[in-house]
Amino acid sequence: MTATYTFDVFSSLDGFGGVSGGDWGGYWGKQGPELLDHRLAMFAAEQRMVFGANTYRMFVEVLAAGLEETMGDPWVTRMLNLPATMVSNTLHEPLDWPDATVVSGDAVDVVARLKKESDVPLRSHGSLSMNRALMAAGLVDRVQVTVFPVITGQNGAAPIFQGAADFDLELIESRTLDGNIQELVYRPTLHA
Repeated sequence: MTATYTFDVFSSLDGFGGVSGGDWGGYWGKQGPELLDHRLAMFAAEQRMVFGANTYRMFVEVLAAGLEETMGDPWVTRMLNLPATMVSNTLHEPLDWPDATVVSGDAVDVVARLKKESDVPLRSHGSLSMNRALMAAGLVDRVQVTVFPVITGQNGAAPIFQGAADFDLELIESRTLDGNIQELVYRPTLHA
């Protein structure tokens, strides 16, 4: 059996995963209880997280600062306590992460092996460049984009699909959260 791999990402309407400057704050200041409850329920299921080194380092900063508790987002705490694989040629164990292992090598090879061996679904939140490469290799089964109702034309950072290959997307799930946040789940296929 092959495990399902989901690339899970937050986005502004114009395709940015974050901001550099401005006064937006987390979730661009648009989160509500429905989004937070939905995220907690989604991370309640058994799964293995997969991250690249940069995303790992970002989450370690969150852990070190105790921000996951001050953000008041139980789903983040739950995610940080799920088993995780860090795909990196620069990180070394032990890691500052509750249940993580480092696997070196090319992300495409590592995730292809994980998909064959894992008994639980695989999910990656962020890790943009790694997930673009995994999509190009046909290893991403689901792209879950949570679109926040903002355009960050002046302060947008981390363009999610910049430099990605061309894909056709089949919409397999959608929902509106808190009246204005869209969660869209697609099955990607490399455009031939």
